[in-house]
Amino acid sequence: MAEPRLPATYAEAGVSIAAGNAFVRSIAPLVRATRRPGAEAEIGGFGGFFDLRAAGFSDPLLVAATDGVGTKLRLAIDHGRHGGIGQDLVAMCVNDLLVEGAEPLFFLDYFACGRLDPAVAEVVVGGIARACAAAGCALIGGETAEMPGMYPAGDYDLAGFAVGAVERGQRLVGARIAPGDILLGLAASGAHANGFSLIRRLVEGLDLRAPAPFNPGRPLLEALLEPTRLYVKPLLPLVRAGRLKALAHITGGGLLENVPRVLPPGRRAVIDASAWPWPPLFAFLAGRGAIRASELARTFNNGIGMVAIVAEADAPGIREALEAAGETVWPIGRVSAARRGCEVRGPAGSWGEADAWVAAHDA
Repeated sequence: MAEPRLPATYAEAGVSIAAGNAFVRSIAPLVRATRRPGAEAEIGGFGGFFDLRAAGFSDPLLVAATDGVGTKLRLAIDHGRHGGIGQDLVAMCVNDLLVEGAEPLFFLDYFACGRLDPAVAEVVVGGIARACAAAGCALIGGETAEMPGMYPAGDYDLAGFAVGAVERGQRLVGARIAPGDILLGLAASGAHANGFSLIRRLVEGLDLRAPAPFNPGRPLLEALLEPTRLYVKPLLPLVRAGRLKALAHITGGGLLENVPRVLPPGRRAVIDASAWPWPPLFAFLAGRGAIRASELARTFNNGIGMVAIVAEADAPGIREALEAAGETVWPIGRVSAARRGCEVRGPAGSWGEADAWVAAHDA
């Protein structure tokens, strides 16, 4: 048996501590720019601290969320388009915190690769930092892991971890939802970060850098990689003012699976799919795969990234406030008194119903 050549080094095994340290130094200004009350947003220690009292909370509940970007990351890596993927990562986490009524406080990222490419990693973390700043949360730490043999050259993976807080008694729990309440749909920026295993299959063989069939002025790749919309800034003031009964972040499972998650027993969401313009991106994808309406409703957001449930009398004012904050909003349905679930109806009939999720969670 051959003896290992000595002296062996970690760098020879594919992990460069020096490169990792240099990367941390390079992103320090990006991280520092996310400072907010409660967090200094400095990195380099073994953990990140947050001062809830300095952030203005008196009796808070902490809320945590974690997520990734899914196979949208494959498109970004294959085409060298890393700039927006950090916002996807942050948005998938902080939008979930918002649904609980929580203000996002801080964020940590996990960047894993076979061999660290500092230029790529800095672009990714730069996107994370900008999204954190836009959502009002501090980037207080993270982990960069070089793992030769785990990832092919050029590949990396991302995960995000966000913590928020809500004062006790101010959670959005949906118990006040009543028949006749209105569902307001907030426009998505694109496919967000869901359904990309199917999307990648549907566009296989196409020149993604060519103009999109539904938008000749924009490459198809750009339309697919449009970052997930951040909803924190426009919605948080309404949450704190008690003007919203519930929020549903429309991620994997679409409208059908996500809206019932915030409904109490005996309340059903009935959504009119003709109430908002169907984005051309989804019409294009549906045509590429002859996808049934029920499958569309369970796979993609179909143009609605967040749903707010509000009292009918409050709906016009809330819509006006959201539009003034830069959102595009449509009344897309109502709450009825029926078995807990969601149904989406289009001009040609039902897009599908979601009772399976309810049955599983009511059991």
